Amino acid sequence: MLEIVVATENNERYVRTSTEELAGLVRRVGADGDRFLVLQRIPDLPDVYAQVWHETGGRYTVEHRDGSAARHFQVVVDEAEAVVTTLTRWGRCEPDWSSELVWSRLDMGPVVEVPPLDLEDGEQAELEEQVRVALTGGYAGRAELAELAEEFLVTAERRPVSPEQALALALVDRMWLGRVAEQASWEGETDPERLTRAFAVLQDSGITARENFTCCRNCGHSEIRSEGGPEARGFVYFHTQCTDSAVAGRELTLLYGGFDGSSGTTAAIGAEVVAALEAAGLQAAWDRDPGRAITVTPLDWRRRLIG
Repeated sequence: MLEIVVATENNERYVRTSTEELAGLVRRVGADGDRFLVLQRIPDLPDVYAQVWHETGGRYTVEHRDGSAARHFQVVVDEAEAVVTTLTRWGRCEPDWSSELVWSRLDMGPVVEVPPLDLEDGEQAELEEQVRVALTGGYAGRAELAELAEEFLVTAERRPVSPEQALALALVDRMWLGRVAEQASWEGETDPERLTRAFAVLQDSGITARENFTCCRNCGHSEIRSEGGPEARGFVYFHTQCTDSAVAGRELTLLYGGFDGSSGTTAAIGAEVVAALEAAGLQAAWDRDPGRAITVTPLDWRRRLIG
């Protein structure tokens, strides 16, 4: 698997693609509405990406940016296989991945300086804390965090962190890179990764399992049925407030149930959830009452960023 995310023009998103899957996507692009791919590394790094544009019958335009607008390069090639090879090597972070093609630097115009934040007393700390919680949660990408930063202090009379100034993204990128540096020292599987592994087992067994799903219990319960296929027996999920609790060092609450609405099925689903969590190396507290939530604690919430 390649440690990359691939986004398509038609809003598909592939996380940790295989080399075969990437090759298939490159060979596919060309039709209206499906003419480009954008690749980012995991974790996403500001101003580091690769992309390819192709229209059926034409040549392939490949670009990559290496940390700044001053290091944005382009090459045009005839064959899809050359694109596949180049992007695969980029995804593998091979030191000489770009050496087989002749690249030209693109002039992206003057760099716009981002002014410092001009906030009232206490607002900077309040804003950064709001971003920090979502960042530590690990489910939001840079664009989502920037949107959060833009909207957090908005009132009817004032928008102090405007998208035109690019202040939000500058703030997020500074905090994002700090988290990337922090997670570089993490070793082995983390508790959130154990949780993801347990949820994957439950999903494969016919239990619809979703992480960081919706904003609250009411929304989660109303939307979870549509997430599963007709063969799904039940569900388990936690919503964003549960994620925030885990980030704060408290327990993670899991909500679960059977789609037939019976207490017997709900209790059976709960037992399967607890078994999957324990098999993944997590501790789950539950008194086998189908009316009570499952809690996971203690948790060391270190979820690696994707982007």
